[in-house]
Amino acid sequence: MVTGFVLITAEPARIAALSEELASLEGVSEVYSVTGEWDLVAVVRVRNHEQLADVVTVEIAKLEGIRRTETMVAFRAYSRHDLEAAFSLGSD
Repeated sequence: MVTGFVLITAEPARIAALSEELASLEGVSEVYSVTGEWDLVAVVRVRNHEQLADVVTVEIAKLEGIRRTETMVAFRAYSRHDLEAAFSLGSD
């Protein structure tokens, strides 16, 4: 499983519509509206890097109102549960 985080700058009038359009794409598991430099973050979960490339460069890129994207690929996932377990080792 490959997870990518696509940071998106969008035309302001299209942010709400883009959120729904992004969420409907195959491979996009979540879409967040965020504060700061970026308007949206799409979480993409696919089987391999080629599928990630297709989702980002074909599917997302063709949506109207997207001004700019930047994609980050996750190396590892850490859950809150894993971190709490790690910090509790030897605390007895």
